[in-house]
Amino acid sequence: MKLLVNFSRGKGRGPIIAQVVRDTGVLINVERAVIDSSEGEALIEVPDDQCKLVRDTMTRLGAKVNILEHGINLNESECIDCGACISICPREVFSFDPEWKLKMAEERCVLCGKCIDACPHKALTLPL
Repeated sequence: MKLLVNFSRGKGRGPIIAQVVRDTGVLINVERAVIDSSEGEALIEVPDDQCKLVRDTMTRLGAKVNILEHGINLNESECIDCGACISICPREVFSFDPEWKLKMAEERCVLCGKCIDACPHKALTLPL
């Protein structure tokens, strides 16, 4: 399961991810992170059965955590299967099937948003 974690210097000062791993024993895969001196956001992946434990522990330590049920949303009625998202995606989320219809490997998505900007029909949106 993927979690989107927002950090703020005012709400917590410490290595939150490291502390959660230590306290819970759950291994965390950081898929994407943008963190500066005052705030940050990280997309992490944890085992499905440990998701709530990790979320609750991070919340207790001062982070805001959203459980993501899905990656990028694809509105199939707007998509024209142009493939603009294929070349821009750093994780190869998008590809064509044998009939040249766009398909997604949603589990690979790290919510970077590059595909959203590239889509000429605005068929892609963030899940939040």
